Amino acid sequence: MLPVLFLACCGYFAWHAVHGERGLVAMEQRERDIAEATADRNRAMAELAAMERRVNGLRGERLDRDQLEERARQLLNMVGQHEIVVPYGADRRLF
Repeated sequence: MLPVLFLACCGYFAWHAVHGERGLVAMEQRERDIAEATADRNRAMAELAAMERRVNGLRGERLDRDQLEERARQLLNMVGQHEIVVPYGADRRLF
């Protein structure tokens, strides 16, 4: 009877080591979640850096005239006399 009890106890712990809350299967899921969260964070950081570059071009001692002109034209909905306008859908916004 003692060997059967020992095998049952070992089987119980082995099953939980693989399928339990902190088992190997759960560890793989956590690693996938961490990789996904890291990719989301990297995308957000890249977007933040791009926005900061654009904002820094519009303020401070050194004013980026191209960005200022682009933003003013967008807000005023105006173009130059010899410029070509290429329309695109709302789902393809630049910023």
